[in-house]
Amino acid sequence: MTDLENPEKGERTTENAAESETVLSDSLQNEAALPVGAAEEVAAEVEPEVAPKGKKSKKEKKEKVPLSREERKKNIIKNVKYWTMLNIGVLILSLGVHMFEIPNHFVMGGVSGLSILLTPLFQNIIPNFNENILITIINVILLIIGFIFLGKGVGLKTVFCTVMYNAELWLFELIIPMETTLSGEVATLMEAIYAVVTVGVAQAIIFYCGASSGGTDIIALIVKKYAKVNIGPAVIASDFVIAFLAFFVPGSSKGIAMLSILGVALRSFAIDGIIENIAKTKYVTIITMHPEVVSKVILQDLNRGFTKYDAQGGYTGDPRTIIITVCKRAQAIRLKEKLYLLDPASFVIITDANEILGKGFAAKF
Repeated sequence: MTDLENPEKGERTTENAAESETVLSDSLQNEAALPVGAAEEVAAEVEPEVAPKGKKSKKEKKEKVPLSREERKKNIIKNVKYWTMLNIGVLILSLGVHMFEIPNHFVMGGVSGLSILLTPLFQNIIPNFNENILITIINVILLIIGFIFLGKGVGLKTVFCTVMYNAELWLFELIIPMETTLSGEVATLMEAIYAVVTVGVAQAIIFYCGASSGGTDIIALIVKKYAKVNIGPAVIASDFVIAFLAFFVPGSSKGIAMLSILGVALRSFAIDGIIENIAKTKYVTIITMHPEVVSKVILQDLNRGFTKYDAQGGYTGDPRTIIITVCKRAQAIRLKEKLYLLDPASFVIITDANEILGKGFAAKF
């Protein structure tokens, strides 16, 4: 459509209108002088494809490159490893709560701690009421609240972990009923240590996978969204509040309350330490005379990138190549083994990297 035909452009001056008509007349004459096919090509060049407002034209759309068979295989293996690791974390969490927290009445924060604290109050009203029932009820309520306030922010992984956690608690109650504690004594320091270690390891694995076990984590996410508070301190604060409530609930042991508060503090340190060790990375510097051999090992065997630059030996003056790369701890071990076989004369320096930001590691700065 020309400007003359477009009412939204407003009124035009007579001079501009005449100029437009002259240009239009010239273009029509030129088009008539060309063969039919050529005229269509000219028209296509003069009037390029314009996509509707808010939509991209076909040319602007990025073509999806199909993955190769090897890439699809790698993606499948990666997903299987991820969901297996996440399931192991949820399984250990359910086991720790069922075998150590509930039998000892440890109130170490979270939905499990809140349920352990409140269950005796409901048992006076409802017969056969137990902690698993209350854990399930609270988790379902918090999931609903999460969907209301966060929408898709709740996430598939959080829903998955919540459902599996409750299902496994009920399963353990059926196949491993805990009439008493494993040691036969209630609220011993050893039982508290096992509760801290099992639940701490489980939560570290789940957090490392970028998921959460739901429960009070959903409340922390809501607080983060509306109050701009970091989720870590919010979760720890809620766990301490729940543990402190054990001092004021009638019938609750003060000794159990003290062990619970100690457990919350130790568990927060344990989670940080475990995640740091799981995610620990290595910074590797390799000084070599055979850069093509080292490059092939890093690219093909480790599937990592590297940076290299030329150097010179200080004593011999011979040319050298310095290659630097970062990788996981297990990959650093493989790299050492490969270099020992393929380039034993290379000089290798491996140090711990406290934090790495960029593609393949942390996603955000």
